[in-house]
Amino acid sequence: LYMSGFGNEHVSEDPRCPGALPEGQNNPQVCPYGLYAEQLSGSAFTCPRPTNKRSWLYRILPSVCHKPFKPLEEGHLTHNWDEVEPDPNQLRWKPFEIPKAPWSKLDFVSGLHTLCGAGEPRGRNGIAVHIFVCNTSMINRCLYNSDGDFLIVPQQGKLLITTEFGKMLVEPNEICVIQQGMRFSVEVFGETRGYILEVYGAHFELPDLGPIGANGLANPRDFLVPVAWYEDRQVPGGYTVISKYQGKLFAAQQDFSPFNVVAWHGNYTPYKYHLEKFMVINSVAFDHADPSIFTVLTAKSTRPGVAVADFVIFPPRWGVANNTFRPPYYHRNCMSEFMGLIKGHYEAKEEGFQPGGASLHSMMTPHGPDADCFEKASKAKLEPERVAEGTMAFMFESSLSLAVTKWGLQTSNHLDKNYYKCWEPLKSHFNPNCK
Repeated sequence: LYMSGFGNEHVSEDPRCPGALPEGQNNPQVCPYGLYAEQLSGSAFTCPRPTNKRSWLYRILPSVCHKPFKPLEEGHLTHNWDEVEPDPNQLRWKPFEIPKAPWSKLDFVSGLHTLCGAGEPRGRNGIAVHIFVCNTSMINRCLYNSDGDFLIVPQQGKLLITTEFGKMLVEPNEICVIQQGMRFSVEVFGETRGYILEVYGAHFELPDLGPIGANGLANPRDFLVPVAWYEDRQVPGGYTVISKYQGKLFAAQQDFSPFNVVAWHGNYTPYKYHLEKFMVINSVAFDHADPSIFTVLTAKSTRPGVAVADFVIFPPRWGVANNTFRPPYYHRNCMSEFMGLIKGHYEAKEEGFQPGGASLHSMMTPHGPDADCFEKASKAKLEPERVAEGTMAFMFESSLSLAVTKWGLQTSNHLDKNYYKCWEPLKSHFNPNCK
């Protein structure tokens, strides 16, 4: 069960405890059922109403009941962008390997690997891109991110995510957002892989539509929010609460499940979205509209029209443009472009760019279709055609200049060092005597 609507004021209580939500106020002297009231703030108290985010949680015990936090080994999670020298080259990674369970058990937290990023969480400005590979569920442990929001893109295997607000099942071709401070635990059902866009200091929102008008792209009603669900479970052996704080991991012990929220209300929630619901906008005459028309969610910077990060998808659609080179054009961009592939074959790179892999085209680094794609598209008969059928590629685009981690460039051993060769067969067609 889910409730629908992006950024709505939602009200939910577990049906086992009807009337658990206080009537007419947030913080009564005594809450129904002897619950504790706790506010989770996702914005400053004084933010303007359209951007003010908070939820009230009514729980069996408050979150403060835990032992002190102690440092936890981070593994390959980092926000150190100076581990290796900058690399302006076009970068592409082969599909990241998922360890086999009997030999190496990794859950969602231990399977986090930082690939690239910029900025830093203490200044509340920046992003990070992580790959997660895991093969086992989180048992008696949860994670919350003090640094920012996680936009999670599963690529292989479904995720059953338990949050303080309820449960979400997130499958490949869906995404979910776990906002800053929200505790969650991830159950998996075998070998699982995906991508994460982490944003410090800004929340994701729907992009403005401008001349498109009132409808189109991702519709607010298609975003789903979990309904209240609680467990009153004691964990005498210790439940581990993991905090990602200033780029490091810390663990605290408590003797009960943190998913003890009987009821809640507010507009600061986790949510999920199915990418097939996206209403695609495209050219029906000639040339390309800019890929910003494929933006699902954006995290805005303080500069008007400039995003700290955009989440962009390239879904199945019709191509009908006349007298137009239809694949993506050759491009140099003032933004950083990280791309991943959930399924299928990406039209501009049918070979080499594979599901579970990735590419990064950094600021002002030229990129575009490979030689085979250029030759094929230049000679194609221009008829209405389905584009990207059975495919879902996506892009994390940022106004920040992204540094790649040592794991991304070296330790992962998945960097495709022959990527540049896909453009080498491009040849000159210039003829000064032929207009």
